[in-house]
Amino acid sequence: MVINFDLLHHRLEKEWESLQNRLGIATHPGDNGQVGSYSRSDDELASDNLESWKREMLKIRLREQVAVVERAMRKFEEGTYGLCDICGQAIAPERLEALPWATLCFNCKTHTGKNSKR
Repeated sequence: MVINFDLLHHRLEKEWESLQNRLGIATHPGDNGQVGSYSRSDDELASDNLESWKREMLKIRLREQVAVVERAMRKFEEGTYGLCDICGQAIAPERLEALPWATLCFNCKTHTGKNSKR
């Protein structure tokens, strides 16, 4: 399989833009429809707190994803895109096609565990 690096770079740029847009929406969700000050029930406050917590977790996850995509984009600039960050071997073209932001080969990703952000 021949790797089309231009296409992969373009996909990374599009993913970065999409993540930035989603992060902007999560950061500024807009007017919540509340007008004035009024007494709120414990259920309403708990619901608001839960929504706030979920929004914060979403922002954290989006920032992590942005960092992963930016790392892959830096690898393009450095001339190391497509090479595993751990072992230095080429990342399988099929893996890059599926995940253009992948910075680890399948073997290294498997050995680092499922919780790795790369």
